[in-house]
Amino acid sequence: MKEVPQDWLAARSALTPGAPALQWGDRVVSYLSLNERAERLAGAFEQMGMGPGEVVAGLFQNGLELPVLFWALQKRGAVFLPLNWRLTPSELAHPIADAGARWVLHADDALAESARRATQEMGGRGLGAVSSEGQLTLEPMAEGSPWPPASDLLRGAMALLYTSGTSGQPKGAVLGPEAFEASAKGAAALLGASAGDRWLACMPLFHVGGLSILTRSCLYGGTAILHPGFDAAEVLYELERSHVTHISLVASMLDRILRLDESARAPASLRCALLGGGPTPAHLVDEAVERGWPIASTYGLTEATSQVATRPPAEVVSRPEEGLVPLPGNRIRILNPEGLDAPVGEAGEIWIAGPTLMRGYLGSTGRSSAPWFEAGFRTGDMGRLDEQGNLCVLDRRDDLIVSGGENVYPAEVEAVLLRHPAVAEVGVTGIPDSEFGARPVAHWVAAESDAEASDLAAYCRAELAGFKVPVAFYRCEALPRSASGKLLRRVLSERCAEPKGRAES
Repeated sequence: MKEVPQDWLAARSALTPGAPALQWGDRVVSYLSLNERAERLAGAFEQMGMGPGEVVAGLFQNGLELPVLFWALQKRGAVFLPLNWRLTPSELAHPIADAGARWVLHADDALAESARRATQEMGGRGLGAVSSEGQLTLEPMAEGSPWPPASDLLRGAMALLYTSGTSGQPKGAVLGPEAFEASAKGAAALLGASAGDRWLACMPLFHVGGLSILTRSCLYGGTAILHPGFDAAEVLYELERSHVTHISLVASMLDRILRLDESARAPASLRCALLGGGPTPAHLVDEAVERGWPIASTYGLTEATSQVATRPPAEVVSRPEEGLVPLPGNRIRILNPEGLDAPVGEAGEIWIAGPTLMRGYLGSTGRSSAPWFEAGFRTGDMGRLDEQGNLCVLDRRDDLIVSGGENVYPAEVEAVLLRHPAVAEVGVTGIPDSEFGARPVAHWVAAESDAEASDLAAYCRAELAGFKVPVAFYRCEALPRSASGKLLRRVLSERCAEPKGRAES
């Protein structure tokens, strides 16, 4: 593996210098300007003695600063550790320390204090501010602190992303440029790509999906339109104003957009609405498709550099989680509890392999002498394959509820409840049961003030087998979600364990 990957931004700048690389509000940054800013910052890193494989943490909200830093680090062969700015300083300390990041960089904004507090207990860390123009301002640091030896796994890598930690301590997935490139090429082969693409990034850039938008746009010469966060009204306005061709959403975002204007159709420029982040209600996809939205349901994960399998917008199936086509180069198997291939149509654990797969977790030696992209990765997610080898995603294995020997998939129960007009959002988890082992319970957000849980129980009994019907319903003001919009079932399960009141029934 090369210690310093090919400079993608410099190559793109030479090909199409005047083409728009980034759009932030009314500001447009060309590829030439973006490359100059990244070169300026990379020069500052060189003077600091930063070399290949070094990890640099970045604490940024969406904006121009993060892309400038990302590309500057690639020019040096250093590894970008994007931090979730929604975490507390104590939560931020784990990935910083675990990755051996010597510097924590931020924009000159309110996040400076969070970065400072996150590193207070760790010696040998420095702080610095990065501007959108590629200027670097460092705070004083102890003299003579050398860069720590780079892990072999990190040499030539591009990004180090810590998993969301839905179970156990978050782990750092090492992603090389080869994985980002394979992901971009695979997505292009399945969904198409051109220099005229305009991808709206309204989800966090520190997420693997956000970084994939930056790399995909650079490789194909498209434009990344950056938003500070998700605002349904702003997204609708931007879709029309900026002739957006691609957008990434999760189900709750799509629902908010559709509810803003019950009759509005998708703009003619939009070619692909990538929909991921967890189960999606079938009725929501049906409504979106009827209103002209080119929905591309997708399954992906950090360890596979975002997309694993996606259904092209032109293909329509009865359920949004079915018919997902593996990206070219990716292989998918379904494993039974013994680790053997499950028959076609039978549920099991999703196993993936291919060039989009990570190099491994930081600090791990891997489970095989073969490269990870050949040895494969057991995702912990449940699914099945159809006769064509396309994927149907069921749920996470950790979320599976085994009740009286029967498998209950939370996503299936949620899909039924979301068809009820009184339910705006819902999450299903399991609670221990002395007789059945576990029983499902539902946590729901009401769409109507006079909605009753008893109506939901009766509705489920008419639509689901008895063992799948929730035994209790918790009414909530809101459901806990990650920065990327994924439902945090672990938090819901913890709420069930808290001795403060009983669920509605």
